[in-house]
Amino acid sequence: MLPATFKLCAGISYRHVRNMTGLRRTAVVAIGQHLDRLAFAGPGPSRWVNQVRRRSSLLSSRLEEKPYSEVEMSYVKQGEEAMKKSLNILEEQDGWKTEIVAQNGDKVLSKVLPDIGKVFKLEVVLDQPLNSLYGELVDRMEQMGDWNPNVKEIKILQKIGKDTVITHETAAQAGGNLVGPRDFVSVRCSKRRGSTCVLAGMSTRFGAMPEQQGVIRAENGPTCMVLRPSANDPTQTKLTWLLSIDLKGWLPKSIINQVLSQTQMDFANHLRKRMTTGRNTAMELNIC
Repeated sequence: MLPATFKLCAGISYRHVRNMTGLRRTAVVAIGQHLDRLAFAGPGPSRWVNQVRRRSSLLSSRLEEKPYSEVEMSYVKQGEEAMKKSLNILEEQDGWKTEIVAQNGDKVLSKVLPDIGKVFKLEVVLDQPLNSLYGELVDRMEQMGDWNPNVKEIKILQKIGKDTVITHETAAQAGGNLVGPRDFVSVRCSKRRGSTCVLAGMSTRFGAMPEQQGVIRAENGPTCMVLRPSANDPTQTKLTWLLSIDLKGWLPKSIINQVLSQTQMDFANHLRKRMTTGRNTAMELNIC
């Protein structure tokens, strides 16, 4: 009866104090001290006390997290929605048309979807462990302009929690300068589930980054990258990149389709070179 009563009171109390920072911290500390006294009082309640202490500790860590504002929560929801839509598109295996197949097995496919238009899908296997690729694409995303000539700059405008960021990306001219400078403001969401990583995003609005003079503000999304260990070799990683972009401006669809499919193929080559160069540099430093 006592454990059930405690859980009920703790649940009711949490609803009332979740938005009262000082009070909720005091309450968690008091609960922890009371649990300590009960644990040493005798053998009776020690088992459930330990269980509730663990839950109280978890609650304490969650209460320390900074609550999201209404605007921040809207960005988080946008990122999660982009991930959901992207994964739904990738799960549908029918209707994909081959655009490019390289000698090393890299390939780009495309598909026309209602309300979205033409989307592209890159499928490659990289001779790199998943964690290394995740670090390059997520933790060091602002360095992408150093190794991908199709990207001039990526800048993180705001971080929201552990999984969501707002970014501004400036793309280089493409298609023999037929496609002029474009930029994007995006919300990006990254999630890890077991051995699979998903990086998703879509265009958004951010007051501190209005449209730039002389640059066309393009739109992307839903888009995502999925990283998972190769089924044939767990030291390799299969990367699938879903790309959906509206470049805006007056461009023939034939040029857009060619540019986007080639951009994905170029990305795979540049990423492979980047990871190989980085690995060789690390080996040289270890030898020294």
